[in-house]
Amino acid sequence: MKIVFLDSEIINPGDISWEEIKGLGTFVNYERTPEDKLAEHLEGAEAVFTDGVSLSGEILKGCPKLKFIGIAATGFNHVDLDAAKERGIAVCNVPAYSTDAVAQHTMALLLSLTNQAEQYNRAIVNGWWHRCENYTFTAYPLRLLAGKSIGIVGYGNIGKKVGEIARAFGMTVNVYSQDREAAVKSDVVSFHCPLTPENKGMVNREFISRMKDGAILLNTARGGLIDEEALAEALWSGKLAAAGLDVLAEEPPKKGSPLIGLKNCIITPHIAFIPIETRKKVVDTCAANLKSFLEGGNLNRLV
Repeated sequence: MKIVFLDSEIINPGDISWEEIKGLGTFVNYERTPEDKLAEHLEGAEAVFTDGVSLSGEILKGCPKLKFIGIAATGFNHVDLDAAKERGIAVCNVPAYSTDAVAQHTMALLLSLTNQAEQYNRAIVNGWWHRCENYTFTAYPLRLLAGKSIGIVGYGNIGKKVGEIARAFGMTVNVYSQDREAAVKSDVVSFHCPLTPENKGMVNREFISRMKDGAILLNTARGGLIDEEALAEALWSGKLAAAGLDVLAEEPPKKGSPLIGLKNCIITPHIAFIPIETRKKVVDTCAANLKSFLEGGNLNRLV
């Protein structure tokens, strides 16, 4: 069996073994597959793994030998499931692999905004503490999480884990699907829902106007949930105190973003899922899914 991985660079840049997958057939690994190379890279493949490369119905028509598609992620909107089903191609994903990592990163963004550790370290490097007459200095305000509230939009595995950690900090958790008003009016509002046509741009001027003055907004879900112009206005005006984002509407942001460079906005480059432990789980599950398929099983099968 010819097994092709179309875009392994992010999931496995070389720090994880491919042995489990290699043991299932002839393995061809591409770090990335640009659109003009897709047909070439898919040629003769019987099993293919993709992290983010789109596999449309038209592409699948040109893959007569293809029997299995392994999505090296949880989301599957980039693979035409109907076309795969019609052609008898099994499709599997890797569910819930990033729960702990994304929840941890969410809280890292929140703590960066409330405790200003990076800002204080930079101040010390610049000599502020050397020049201080007291044993400490307070250049940036710190905010206590205990006693505050957090609204969680999207209460799946990740949202629940964030809620669990927030409670350990002494925060009250308000779940958007259970009480929208309480969630939106929380001191912190954190997004963990999938992006759908219905909720695209849901964080617009109207949504932000309903939020508590001085609130913090966190998004480790999908950038398309947020109207970036509206959020930038709210951060500039002080309506919102700060934002912590791991995702943007365009990734990478080739055209720039009104949020990049704002002093009260921390942005990381879609890395919440990326600890080696998490990525190893993806690789291991990809191998297990294909092995199950070859043995007649349905592990993590979508169609």
